[in-house]
Amino acid sequence: MRRREFVTLIGGAASWPLSARAQPLPVIAFIRDGSAQGNARYTAGFRKGLNEAGFVEGQNVTVEYHWLEGKYDVLPELLADLVRRDVAVIATPGNVPSRTAKAATTTIPIVFGVGDDPVQLGLVASIARPNGNLTGINFQTSEVVAKRLLLLHDMVPKAVRIAVLVNPKNASVANYMVREVQKAAPTVGLQVQVFNASTIGEIDAAFATMGRERADALIVSPEAFFASRRVQIVTLAARDRMPAMYTNRDYVDVGGLTSYGVDLADVIRLICISRNSI
Repeated sequence: MRRREFVTLIGGAASWPLSARAQPLPVIAFIRDGSAQGNARYTAGFRKGLNEAGFVEGQNVTVEYHWLEGKYDVLPELLADLVRRDVAVIATPGNVPSRTAKAATTTIPIVFGVGDDPVQLGLVASIARPNGNLTGINFQTSEVVAKRLLLLHDMVPKAVRIAVLVNPKNASVANYMVREVQKAAPTVGLQVQVFNASTIGEIDAAFATMGRERADALIVSPEAFFASRRVQIVTLAARDRMPAMYTNRDYVDVGGLTSYGVDLADVIRLICISRNSI
């Protein structure tokens, strides 16, 4: 499916006769990890993209926002409900929601935004010919993991032990994050320590362990749940005086040291307005 087909699918509402507009509006289900508050900027980006594509929430389309808050186990039931109701489109910025949505339906259009290769994730057959009911954007997060590590090394040249914070419930992201950091670390004489966290309490516990094990610096995985908890993470890093490299500017906006990566709010906007295939 191409995005122009997605636009055509829900865009017909704008040209319906007045008698038909009394019918329920087409529904877009937007699924993302984290909380509504933590995703406010991303939600604004999504609405901006919709508006640029000619859709106004509440006028010619309805958007349902579903926030996972780290509870990936609710996804199958949530998607089963969306499929039963035959929503018009499912928008899934994130690896786990996208893969679960693909397993749930072969007919409802799905638009995704993922940092890993969508072919390797099993979302599409190929970049040139995605086929099926999925299309979206790959913002190539995995390809800049090594660059983040090298930039952190340049800023903290005396650092030896680098902590990597990942969410094991988002296995595909956690795996490529650890793989790429471990591949790059020996080239600059760094040691890697992996710390897992998938709840608020586990983030606190991970930082406590980092302190005990004397990690010199930190890299945070590109993870929607972590982004929603960015104030907590940045506060703990500052408390422990731990230099940290983040994946996007949202961490820096709340006091984080530095980031290197795409603007996720703009990626989510592009999900709506791009007219080309992946």
